[in-house]
Amino acid sequence: MDDTYPTYINRVARMTVSDSYHSQLPNIQESPKFERLADGTTKAVNFPGYTVMTPPWEDESENEGFYSSLQELQRILEQEFKSSLMLSLPPESFHLTLADLIWENSYRDTVQDNPEFDQQLQERIGESFEQYKGLYRNPYPICWQFFGVIVMPRAIGVCLVPKDEESYKRVVEFRRCLYQNPGLIGLGVEQQYHFTAHITLGYFGEIPAQLERDRISSMLSDLNEQWLAKDVNSFWVKRAQLRKFDNMTHFYRESDFPVVEF
Repeated sequence: MDDTYPTYINRVARMTVSDSYHSQLPNIQESPKFERLADGTTKAVNFPGYTVMTPPWEDESENEGFYSSLQELQRILEQEFKSSLMLSLPPESFHLTLADLIWENSYRDTVQDNPEFDQQLQERIGESFEQYKGLYRNPYPICWQFFGVIVMPRAIGVCLVPKDEESYKRVVEFRRCLYQNPGLIGLGVEQQYHFTAHITLGYFGEIPAQLERDRISSMLSDLNEQWLAKDVNSFWVKRAQLRKFDNMTHFYRESDFPVVEF
């Protein structure tokens, strides 16, 4: 289901140009993952599930420079939007999702029907990790790079492209080990999206009646040029972990959750 290497590059390239921003901005929606309180502040709503991801910034030091750069970019976006349009995520939660698994009502319903689901999921993920390690016995420095800001229907983040074809191939094969695992499929875990490597910076909040499409599109294009010129734009994928979440601001793991080193 995932793209070939050249198809991926071409697809994400179209997502990071001014015309794309201009066409996508009218369709953005307020994220249901946050709620507005009576005092005007917002909080993350309960949104439980599991994902396979790189360790978040709070638990990883290898990408310190990259994440620091993203934090700076996040601050600029907050200032440029000049409203409650962007609900920023805690920088310590920054991460790259490698495979979406199960979330919200699908997770709640599954656990209700199968009280052993959590343990079974952890075991099946561990099997997939072992399968991947059998395919690639030699480590490889998987590297992805900043490519530009992307506007998604309910969120904004930065898109990544692989530094070389091998970095892409290994991530795609890793995803296949997960999504083609009969045990996971039996638990109801299926691939639902093409892989678009991105790190989410924030979700959309209140959408202004008059959204400044031209200004925002130009602003995002200018930021892309500035960030592409920075020295720190490489993101190293050193390991993948099974992580659980209760909302979109914190991703955690128990000591026995599966992990695989690349």
